[in-house]
Amino acid sequence: MSGLARYFHHLGCVVCGYDKTSTELTSELQRESIPVIFDDNSDWIPSAFHTPNESTLIIFTPAVPKDSVILNFFKNSGFELFKRSQVLGIISRGMFTVAVAGTHGKTTTSTMIAHILKDSGKDCSAFLGGIATNYHTNVLYGKNNIVVVEADEYDRSFLTLHPDIAIITSMDADHLDIYGDHRHLTESFELFASQIKPGGQLIHKKGLPLDKGLEYAVETEADAYASHIRIENGDFYFDFKNDKVSIPNIRLGIPGTHNVENAVAATEAALMLEISPEAIISALGSFAGVKRRFEYIVKNENHIYIDDYAHHPEELKACIRSIKRLYPGKKLTAIFQPHLYTRTRDFADGFAEALDLVDELIILDIYPARELPIEGVNADMILERMKLVNKRKCGKQEAVELVKNEKPGLLLTVGAGDIDQLVTPLKNALQNV
Repeated sequence: MSGLARYFHHLGCVVCGYDKTSTELTSELQRESIPVIFDDNSDWIPSAFHTPNESTLIIFTPAVPKDSVILNFFKNSGFELFKRSQVLGIISRGMFTVAVAGTHGKTTTSTMIAHILKDSGKDCSAFLGGIATNYHTNVLYGKNNIVVVEADEYDRSFLTLHPDIAIITSMDADHLDIYGDHRHLTESFELFASQIKPGGQLIHKKGLPLDKGLEYAVETEADAYASHIRIENGDFYFDFKNDKVSIPNIRLGIPGTHNVENAVAATEAALMLEISPEAIISALGSFAGVKRRFEYIVKNENHIYIDDYAHHPEELKACIRSIKRLYPGKKLTAIFQPHLYTRTRDFADGFAEALDLVDELIILDIYPARELPIEGVNADMILERMKLVNKRKCGKQEAVELVKNEKPGLLLTVGAGDIDQLVTPLKNALQNV
């Protein structure tokens, strides 16, 4: 949403927004002269947005609760409301579109592709689902006809897009509050794949239930794959191969086997866009990642602190395993905030299995986002299913105090709610600030 706000502000439009809470990102928007209100009260809506007309566009995200006062003001005032994804579909119409979808991996993969295009001089515009560390923003402006977009499967949003190159990174069960079951989620991904423009290309992870497209993988042969994955001086290296080219000794600027997998998809897309292997090697080496995706907050000889957005069991497993691979001799302490009551209910067993991979767990209460509480659904559901002995549930301030007192050598904060508000206090606690 903030990417679209920046895009329309860049075009010279008057832009105003509402969010539930103030964050570093909303503060940045305000500093960029985009006003944001935090009170769900229609009295605060600027007068320029009171009357429907052809020059006024109201964009909303399905993350906003249906009973939102501001949302219903626009509905009741006769405005036609557009979802974020619909607007992305309108903007990208007529452009050469690279769309990256998947229940996890899509933000990093789309940002990688955009960085390769920018760094190589090919150029692109991009609408990303996270803040690209190389550019300190989630929207990029290009001077050509190529646009890279993150295609969100939530609420079937990605069906507004008609890409020239589509990438599907994963199709794990998620958003069952919308889809009901995994089969319906799979059907939506199949529909997304069917919307590729004539002559376009589908790239997807090997093993997904899709009957067309190029497959990619790590440590196993596919149409495009990574082999000889190794860690040298704390950096991940791999060799890339497809049926046309072999690219050895690629150094990835960010850690994690899961990110090597993302890089294989990004490399295949870049080759389709006629970017040279040399330019791809250079770009992947300088890629600094995405904020809150395996982001190093503290990295010194005494403490390692990593913050990550993972909020699905498979994401958690990939993140934790990568940390364990990088730091095999260190005790890993994780602070996890479950995201959504429905997701906690549907995947409590999976979360327990993933979190059993850590050495010590601190779990916070569920971040509800758009949802109302569900009776009997809480963070204890996960704790009760875990085999790990060293685990506890506490509040945010207590978690900061625990870290301040215990000074863990390897710390991970993980979740998609407002756990990022703990990053600075935890960093200060580790560094005695």
